[in-house]
Amino acid sequence: MNRRHLADFLRARRARVQPADVGVTAGRRRRTPGLRREEVAQLACISVDYYARLEQARGPRPSRQVLVALARALRLTDSEREHLYQLTGLRVDIPPGPPRDVPAGILHLIDRLDDTPAFVIDAVYNLLAWNSMATALLIDPTVWPVEDRNLIWQLFGGPHADFDDPQVDEFARQCLADLRTAAARYPDDPGINRLISRLRGASPTFVRRWNEYPVDPPRPSSTKRIPHPVVGDLELDCQTLEISDRDQRLILYTAAPGTPSHDALRLLSVVGLQKL
Repeated sequence: MNRRHLADFLRARRARVQPADVGVTAGRRRRTPGLRREEVAQLACISVDYYARLEQARGPRPSRQVLVALARALRLTDSEREHLYQLTGLRVDIPPGPPRDVPAGILHLIDRLDDTPAFVIDAVYNLLAWNSMATALLIDPTVWPVEDRNLIWQLFGGPHADFDDPQVDEFARQCLADLRTAAARYPDDPGINRLISRLRGASPTFVRRWNEYPVDPPRPSSTKRIPHPVVGDLELDCQTLEISDRDQRLILYTAAPGTPSHDALRLLSVVGLQKL
């Protein structure tokens, strides 16, 4: 059970819920954003002292019944409720860290995609495998040290990202939510803890947004705008396929036949790959 993360999560979610959301009269002198501790305790039918100790990272492991009541009181989504369970250690059937070995069938598949950029990431966005078209469209990950081959690190710790761009902001929110989920699922994984520590030290933007405790943001758009120095701007469909038994994702970039972006991908498969 990760008491500190549980306390942070409960405080963040309590601050989000407005009194009117749960039928509580706000009053005139309310200084606390969201609900008060005693209001959450009353809604969950537990003692104020018990709930206060949970938020102070010194409480006992809550029972499943208490977690169900807290999830209801704090109006958690399904993903947030699952995250709450993971923080308290109720799921024990999970490996100690995200698997990094990509199934041979997936490796064979992406190698055969001559005109489709494809790559595989794990639960924390480590780049595990990619094909030649992904290198031609985006970047050759081998130019980065192994510890930097992570999309979240490249977003927050690499070249300055334009978070005012809605597409970048949307991707950042999804990255942070997935990283939160993975950190709860694999609390003892040294690679995840090291990544979070590096990001905290390198990016104030990461720290600010991480402290907002993202867990369940809107799913990002499947359409991506990608500028390319050789074939120009492309508008591509981003398809994500879950490799569920590995907690990995296969990412594919495609374009509808007959569109300028489809023609650009075909050109890239010839011109771009000749430079590799």
